[in-house]
Amino acid sequence: MEAHMNLLHDVGIQTTHWLQQRFQGSQDWFLFISYAADLRNAFFVLFPIWFHFSEAVGIRLIWVAVIGDWLNLVFKWILFGERPYWWVLDTDYYGNSSAPEIQQFPLTCETGPGSPSGHAMGAAGVYYVMVTALLSLALAPTWPPVPHRVLWMVLWIGFWAVQVCVCMSRVFIAAHFPHQVIAGVFSGMAVAKTFHHVRCIYHASFHRYLGITIFLFSFTLGFYLLLWTFGVDLLWTLEKAQKWCSNPEWVHIDTTPFASLLRNLGILFGLGLALNSHLYQESSRLTQGQQLPFFRLGCIAASLLILHVFDAFKPPSHVQLLFYALSFCKSAAVPLATVGLIPYCLAQLLATQHKKAA
Repeated sequence: MEAHMNLLHDVGIQTTHWLQQRFQGSQDWFLFISYAADLRNAFFVLFPIWFHFSEAVGIRLIWVAVIGDWLNLVFKWILFGERPYWWVLDTDYYGNSSAPEIQQFPLTCETGPGSPSGHAMGAAGVYYVMVTALLSLALAPTWPPVPHRVLWMVLWIGFWAVQVCVCMSRVFIAAHFPHQVIAGVFSGMAVAKTFHHVRCIYHASFHRYLGITIFLFSFTLGFYLLLWTFGVDLLWTLEKAQKWCSNPEWVHIDTTPFASLLRNLGILFGLGLALNSHLYQESSRLTQGQQLPFFRLGCIAASLLILHVFDAFKPPSHVQLLFYALSFCKSAAVPLATVGLIPYCLAQLLATQHKKAA
């Protein structure tokens, strides 16, 4: 088994080496793709746009991203996947012969296990939600008269083009092996396809959101502690990253497994709190039955602006527990602002303007 994995890893290293040599002048493009495929952009950019365009799609996007990334963490802890940037320096596979030279980048040194790729899984899940949503909307009578088959081809070609770019990016920067990004793409699509048929998420109570948040955290912590009692350290990759990363400043605490867990759970908890809040209910009441495209555009613009400013806040990383707690709170504030606070303020402003006009 180990020999087969070493051979698979060697093929991945050769692929990374070839990409870095063949596309040496494209590293800025690959770094941009890796940055753009981060789930943070799904929360801070795509979610505000989709929620105010179609609430159901926005809600499904959050569930697919959060549950998909949680499953990604569980899979990583089960599969113990290596990452190219440390494996090539840590392995004795090459013996006396020289190992291929692999370049590292600012986004290379992620600290969790490598299989499956979280970027590929997240991008596949999120973009699958968006493509299927656009195809469903195309059947509506208000949609421009574009042939459905043409739109279907354009959207799915675009979907696969994005996935290929994300996979190549992750392999190019030596963050993942090819088999890890391929597994990530199909896992993400499976999660998104599953949630396409789950209807209960659109009317879930706050208690259900709270219960699922607690369950996901308890299961993950319990799984970690259970294996820890048997001498299995699921955070074994932290030492690898710190040892083999060529620049210590590229090793960030926000790439650790528990950082991503708390960040995602904060988003889910905040969404449940926002959807069941007085602010959301009141803004929905004030705009009920009205076609207000400018109101929706105003909510999108205000959300993107405020969340961009808010994202600039970086929790202090010198105390891990404080970092995790603040990351959870910061994430919870994203849907609270997008779903509750901003629409409520704009709806109140709109209602005041209508009263003055009357």
